[in-house]
Amino acid sequence: MTESFQMQWMIDQFSVGKLIRDFLQEKEISRAALTDIKFKGGSILVNGEHVNVRYKLEVDDVLLVRFPPENPSEGVKGESLPLKILYEDEYLMVVNKPPYMNTIPSREHPTGSLANALVGYYEKQSIQATAHIVTRLDRDTSGIVLIAKHRHVHHLFSKMQKDGVVRRTYEAFSEGVISVDQGTVTAPIGRKVTSIIEREVREDGQYACTHYKVVRHYPGFTHLELELETGRTHQIRVHMSYLGHPLLGDELYGGNHELISRQALHCKKIKFIHPFTKEEMMFTASLPEDMQEVIMADNR
Repeated sequence: MTESFQMQWMIDQFSVGKLIRDFLQEKEISRAALTDIKFKGGSILVNGEHVNVRYKLEVDDVLLVRFPPENPSEGVKGESLPLKILYEDEYLMVVNKPPYMNTIPSREHPTGSLANALVGYYEKQSIQATAHIVTRLDRDTSGIVLIAKHRHVHHLFSKMQKDGVVRRTYEAFSEGVISVDQGTVTAPIGRKVTSIIEREVREDGQYACTHYKVVRHYPGFTHLELELETGRTHQIRVHMSYLGHPLLGDELYGGNHELISRQALHCKKIKFIHPFTKEEMMFTASLPEDMQEVIMADNR
């Protein structure tokens, strides 16, 4: 197996005199992570010597933090499944998930998930990590998924998501003609009382905001591009149904499945700031075959 995830800094004059504990908190390493480093097999070294978090940093010190080794999540078995990798480095991966694939295992689908595929890939590549999936998609939704290759990287991305730094754009087909070229739906979403799966717009729900733009009208449906201000469960599906334009194929929220057998929803683009290089990164994935066929059928 490869070495555990680690981070290293050369200390400059602006950090002289700081305790390692305070320096690492400034670098957004959580207290929980520091506890794991101390008690679960990690280490902190300055100039190659083991130290504790009360060490005061000096100029030109080389600080190295080794995180404890990670093991695959219990219950997630590695499987040899196809992975369409759009980008990969030592910190993260961006993949294009096909429809009809769970992001993580479920009671109904305990195998065949993206998490199973990731664990299997990591095993083959001797990557010491478990499946940290940053941006999840519903089983029947296709498109881009962002993955962190370490718990600390996932922690950084979670903070970035809260700050709105991770941005995703979706394409969808909604029933009927949406006459307004663009708009915003701001309607709170909560769990439906009669269902453990279904969500609905309700006054006591969580704030949810969806922006949409019409791409093109087709007979019987509208091709949309959407961006989310929030990431509530089933948000796009619920909001479009609330507008009276459920997604094609989305039976759970009133959509007709004559043209497509799953909700016509695809994550086409993701944009974020790399947590370590600080570069702006953007990746795209074209519409999957089944959604393209719906368009082609209406163009005949």
